Amino acid sequence: MALSLAGLFSGLALPAVASNWSPCPGFERGASNQHNAVLFSPYTHHWRHSEDHRPVVLIGLQRHLPNDRSCGISFFTNSFGQPSLYAFTGWTWRSQRLPRWQASVSAGILYGYVGRHQDKVPLNYRGFSPAVIPSIGYHLTDQITAEMHILGNAALMFGVSRDF
Repeated sequence: MALSLAGLFSGLALPAVASNWSPCPGFERGASNQHNAVLFSPYTHHWRHSEDHRPVVLIGLQRHLPNDRSCGISFFTNSFGQPSLYAFTGWTWRSQRLPRWQASVSAGILYGYVGRHQDKVPLNYRGFSPAVIPSIGYHLTDQITAEMHILGNAALMFGVSRDF
């Protein structure tokens, strides 16, 4: 991959806030408990129908890091057919009582809502906007997880991830 995830996130550290803070802690270290996942979402359900809506298809890469953290990037066509991307860091929680279930949240920068659709996401500036996306997942196997992502008051995105 010409653009490495480490390079993408290396400039995001905020030394003025905390000298040791990083959105992808442990990414540079080759720890044995790190692994990657590919994400795919073929369907998004919008809460309100619009004639402007187009199918949303997403593919992404995610790196699972120590301490239930992750970093990644997703490429997708947004609800209006525009090419878009989401660069993010996230956290995942798994219950010992319900080991197949997980809850996650990611936060990052979204790009792609431009032109007449720029007002469809909050705080959009020239196509860039912040995003926070909570999700719920169910582990079908040790490597495959079915996921539902809550896209604010706009939609639910359904997908699957596969660890490798």
